[in-house]
Amino acid sequence: MKRIVVLYVILALAVSCGGRGTAKRAAAAPAAPQAPVSFREPAEYTYRVKAVYPHDTGAYTQGLFWLDGYLYEGTGQNGRSELRRVEPATGRVLQRVGLERKYFGEGIAYLGGKIYQLTWVAGRAFVYDAEDFRPLRSFVYDGEGWGLTTDGEYLYMSDGSDKIYVRDAENFGVVRTLQVTAKGRPVDMLNELEWIEGRIWANLYLYDQVVVIDPQTGEVTGVVDFEGLQEPSDRTPETDVFNGIAYDAASGDIYVTGKNWNKLYKVEIFEKEKGEE
Repeated sequence: MKRIVVLYVILALAVSCGGRGTAKRAAAAPAAPQAPVSFREPAEYTYRVKAVYPHDTGAYTQGLFWLDGYLYEGTGQNGRSELRRVEPATGRVLQRVGLERKYFGEGIAYLGGKIYQLTWVAGRAFVYDAEDFRPLRSFVYDGEGWGLTTDGEYLYMSDGSDKIYVRDAENFGVVRTLQVTAKGRPVDMLNELEWIEGRIWANLYLYDQVVVIDPQTGEVTGVVDFEGLQEPSDRTPETDVFNGIAYDAASGDIYVTGKNWNKLYKVEIFEKEKGEE
């Protein structure tokens, strides 16, 4: 059974509405029946592989984005965390800067000539010059850092919960907080993020799924099922979970990979037909 079913079993439970009025109010007049709350059913999407490229199996992919023909990748693990510029066709690392061993690198995003990189539990975000990877400054924040993306004005950050924090790029302060829901139920384990055509795409940690989120309401409007993307023959004991989404706005191409995967995939996304599993 596809893992997309797991998401729906958890989230697509019936939601009861209304509550008990006070005894005084009930005695005065019978309560008018309330209309049931209507929750939108997320669209179901699948994929087609358009091209396959090499990916460094030593890269524990935490963040990924596309800029001017190159992939930018943030990697994790203490002592192995880096920010990289990668040649997509070959997987060759063209530029890199490492983090101190005490930092476990997480999501990355580009905004205004700068690259922002989160750390997992250290509560610190680093800012680099996008051209030469020169460190510019850092910010301190509460909680964990997981995924990071941008709408071109603000940064959007996940922490593994059902929350996405909209942050000011100048001071990293929280502007507002989104609770992500599907069918009225919270969706947690939100990991790596990407902004695609006005929506936030988020990896669900430990699942081969991406949820598509309305950035105004937090509602999940779609679920992309990536089960079967990686061939069993490509897996090794070091291979970890599906993670990493990059979008080339100029071409409309989407690239995905995983932690310590040996391949990067260019994919086409399309809606499933009714009844398709």
